[in-house]
Amino acid sequence: MKFVDEAEITVEAGRGGNGCLSFRREKFIPKGGPDGGDGGDGGNVYLVGDSNLNTLVDFRFQRRYIAQAGQGGMGANCTGRAGEDLEVRVPIGTSVVDKYTEELIADIAEHGQKVIVAKGGFHGLGNTRFKSSTNRSPTKHTKGTDGEVRTLQLQLKVIADAGLLGLPNAGKSTLLRAVSAARPKVADYPFTTLVPGLGVVRIEMERSFVMADIPGVIEGASEGAGLGFRFLKHLSRTRLLLHVVDAVPLDESDPVAQAQGIVEELAGFSATLAKKERWLVLNKTDMADPDTLAELKQRFVDELGWDIPVYHIAAINGEGCKQLCHDIMRSVEEHRRLLADDEDYRETERARDQQMEFEIRRSIEKTRKRRAVEDDDDDFDDFDDFDDDDEDGVTVVYE
Repeated sequence: MKFVDEAEITVEAGRGGNGCLSFRREKFIPKGGPDGGDGGDGGNVYLVGDSNLNTLVDFRFQRRYIAQAGQGGMGANCTGRAGEDLEVRVPIGTSVVDKYTEELIADIAEHGQKVIVAKGGFHGLGNTRFKSSTNRSPTKHTKGTDGEVRTLQLQLKVIADAGLLGLPNAGKSTLLRAVSAARPKVADYPFTTLVPGLGVVRIEMERSFVMADIPGVIEGASEGAGLGFRFLKHLSRTRLLLHVVDAVPLDESDPVAQAQGIVEELAGFSATLAKKERWLVLNKTDMADPDTLAELKQRFVDELGWDIPVYHIAAINGEGCKQLCHDIMRSVEEHRRLLADDEDYRETERARDQQMEFEIRRSIEKTRKRRAVEDDDDDFDDFDDFDDDDEDGVTVVYE
């Protein structure tokens, strides 16, 4: 199934039913009085988290969702039936943003989480509501109000305990294959991974965590280069970043400079994301001698000032992966314990996630607006292509 992580839909709540204008008319009851009933409320539109879904591809085919309208009131003081609510199921990890106000409406994080995104219209009132001691035969009644109509932007971010971050061909997919049952595509060319992949790493019975393989990041990704910011946002839902670095790159580039470039891209995308806990994983160490690895590790400390855990692994044969996974499991378990027991820790995490979400949305919108301006400029400049004479008066022929 195709992985789609962005979609735009329109939701329309049901209109409220109109109130009824009616008077009781029966044999032997000449003055029955008003008996018009109220209308029914319009149906609401809800988004419901569903753990069985993992993509927004369905929203590419159906983009409009309309809840049922309320039934109009009837005589004999009969109230109209309320419209049925509409429940739209979305994957866990979906952020819901109003397109025009840029308001973050909801963040679907749990299975069964139910969030109202469009409120149904209020029912109209029948003429019975307006009778009084001075108005025995009211003819006033009201119509139901329209339901809310909103255009929503859905953004899916994979939820994982650990996320793999690095340049293309750093060995991220190979590492995921080595420690889990996932089988992402592995090849000897860049951008083999085009969509995020998830794998469950089982340490022992009832002890496991989820690892996410994020497509490779290149220079300029925060501004849309390569696969751009489309997949950088998925890192915001990971508990821990594993920065995978090729210790012996084939092009003989500098691993330290490569790592610094990745960090700068993260900072350009979201300053809060760049400060998230990060471990350094030096991959392909089976191809380097111990002295070179020790020197490389020291360079990370001296040149970048990284005082973070460093692991040496060879994902192709599993060397060093077991210790890495056990340490990740302990970190994840400690995080889960603090979330359950420490209220201050929960509030700090929640505030950080909200700040990160704001920075990511601001970065994405800024880049999209810049691209729109550049596209307009390019269209204007295209008129120059029809000028076949250069400044020297030489005729240029295009073939």
